[in-house]
Amino acid sequence: MRATIIHGPGDIRVEDRDYPTIQLPTDAVVKVTASCVCGSDLWPYRGVKPTHRPSAIGHEFIGTVESVGEAITSLAIGDLVIAPFVVSCGACPQCLNGVTVACDRLAGWGGTDDSGLSVDGGQGQAVRVPLADSTLVKVPGISEPDDALRKSLLTLSDVMATGHHAALAAKAGPGRTVVVVGDGAVGLCGVLAAKRLGAERIIAMSRHADRQVIAREFGATDIVEERGDDGVARVRELLGGVLADSVLECVGTKESMDQALRSTRPGGALGFVGVPTGGSEVPLRYLFDTNISIGGGMAPARTYIPELLADVLDGTINPGRVFDVVMPLEEAPEAYRAMDERRAIKVLLTP
Repeated sequence: MRATIIHGPGDIRVEDRDYPTIQLPTDAVVKVTASCVCGSDLWPYRGVKPTHRPSAIGHEFIGTVESVGEAITSLAIGDLVIAPFVVSCGACPQCLNGVTVACDRLAGWGGTDDSGLSVDGGQGQAVRVPLADSTLVKVPGISEPDDALRKSLLTLSDVMATGHHAALAAKAGPGRTVVVVGDGAVGLCGVLAAKRLGAERIIAMSRHADRQVIAREFGATDIVEERGDDGVARVRELLGGVLADSVLECVGTKESMDQALRSTRPGGALGFVGVPTGGSEVPLRYLFDTNISIGGGMAPARTYIPELLADVLDGTINPGRVFDVVMPLEEAPEAYRAMDERRAIKVLLTP
């Protein structure tokens, strides 16, 4: 099969790899029908995160079950499934408490499972899925989604679930004002998540016209292009002299965290989901003095997918709008360049 391999900074290749097979009774093999490039994939691509050896990459995909191990009970050949961005067992204390990203048997796509066996990356033609019963989410009643639905289903693998996590951590909801820092796919999904939770005043911080259009479609009532002190002042002006009740930090840099904190009113809440890239340490004294609560982290997508899937299937939300470019898998190197250069919000890859 063909699969995307990262060799080092700026070096993405599509190469031949062995087609996956069932290795353990709890495995399934999924034929990938759509995958994508994530903003967090850009950290190794840019050299911020080191690549020590050529590795399969990609952690978001949907596809069709091709084969199952003898211990699989909830999946059948032909099922359309969504793969959360990590593998989880569904039975350890963390999973039972909804924190599937801290599973005792956690594994990531492109790494190894808890048996030491290699796991395929999501940006390929097929994937061996460990712990498939507890990891994969079946899409009921649908085998071949149309293009719009396929895009929205794929967002549930990561970005929509992550935006939802930020909104929950920031306590977004009726009667609360919201600021979203970051206009990538996660930030835009954060806008949609805040709207879904009932927020009526949502400020999206964005300097890009194409992203502003989607933000408004998703429920943003205001756009702020200013940054730093000017951005804080603009938020305060829009909100009648106060700062936001709820702020979503969806980037992961020192600058974005500072912007988010200074946009939050005393006693407000901040939800952070941007993958930290160093230097974004939280100033505890500032939190102490302002009584701002902060939460978030890596989103337990497997926990959130069922409720978000229901809203996607009934048309309540359409997060697939964040995919503004579709490319064949063979053009993965160009997909990475397009996202790195901000010529694309999010690229969908078709195997």
